[in-house]
Amino acid sequence: MGGDAASPVPALAARRAVLERAGARGDEVEELLAYNRSAVEERGVPAVPQFPLADEPHLAAWREYAEDAERRGAWAALSERLPQLRFPVAAGMSERAHYRDATRRGIVPPPAGPESGLRLVEPAGVELLLHPALAGTVPVIVAAARADFVALVQAFCHRNEPAAVPDSMGACIVAGYNNWDRIRAHRRSWEAGTPGADATAWSAEFRRLQAEKPLYQDRFVILSRGPYSNVDAAAAGFGEEEWLRHSLRIRREHECTHYFTLRVFGGLQNNLLEELIADFVGLVAAFGGFDADLALRFLGLEAYPGVRPSGRLANYRGSPPLSDGAFTVLARLAHDAVRNLARLADARRRDVRAPEPLARLVCALTALSLEELADGPGGRVEALLGAPVGSAEAPRARGQEPAP
Repeated sequence: MGGDAASPVPALAARRAVLERAGARGDEVEELLAYNRSAVEERGVPAVPQFPLADEPHLAAWREYAEDAERRGAWAALSERLPQLRFPVAAGMSERAHYRDATRRGIVPPPAGPESGLRLVEPAGVELLLHPALAGTVPVIVAAARADFVALVQAFCHRNEPAAVPDSMGACIVAGYNNWDRIRAHRRSWEAGTPGADATAWSAEFRRLQAEKPLYQDRFVILSRGPYSNVDAAAAGFGEEEWLRHSLRIRREHECTHYFTLRVFGGLQNNLLEELIADFVGLVAAFGGFDADLALRFLGLEAYPGVRPSGRLANYRGSPPLSDGAFTVLARLAHDAVRNLARLADARRRDVRAPEPLARLVCALTALSLEELADGPGGRVEALLGAPVGSAEAPRARGQEPAP
């Protein structure tokens, strides 16, 4: 790469050169530079945190939810506490007065019945997990039925509106969730310690609480149990049940990597660089190494330079969407970046198998640009991390050959 290895972000001139070598012309270069703008460019490289990361404040409440789920089932435990689950998905739901009262003012609606609440195909198939991840403990809701995953995403991410959810999407993070159950618990605790407090005093306390978002805003993950990236078992090279087990683990670690990026870097870009890094972590968690062929298949690039329209790459075309020419260049960047991630995993085989070195590697990769990852990130990664600590005895990913 042509940029200065010591600088936080590669020089624009070097990034332009990579894009031009990849076939970008004229306005396509500017399109891709804007698309590939990273959290690091906006916020700078954060200090590397101490690992493992401490649990966030909302975990105390979610531990209670998980204990209740053990006794009564996750659906009962969650629908009692999270008001979005007490409403169906329907056009215009987000503007209805009782919905707004429940989600914006914390006015508890009646218990959800079979006709009034979120309609699930398999409510007993909903699980609540507290997963130890790079980001600390992460609350994870898993839906056994695809239709139930879609309904949960629509409820929490689209305010119970019937928004389209792509078939290749199997996970999402809910961030900045205003948890009225935690607010009510805070009020009970505050009133117990403030004898004689009236409604005016609570209004003042509530205003103070609003300024401390970690005390009432939650983050959690929703997962489906389907095949990862909608890739069927035969194409992935596994039996059906085996592939579903691998898919859940890949998906869980992928989404928890986004959660980690959100915690450490302060934001998500929802672009291709973060997707590649998250797939990298998901694959090494599932197989102990990085399978580049599977990573390309997830994106729809298994027959590159062909691009399968149903692959996940199409989900990351950006807003406004990249032009056809720029998207063709993005596909090449993705292909080359995956091959370079395979080389990196081979050089750092021991690192990718231990949580703390893997977390530091994720930080280093997130500090790159997509152009740099596609062009060969070795020098900058080594500058950020130090010399590789790979071991010749460490196992490779399934089907992975040594990189040249």
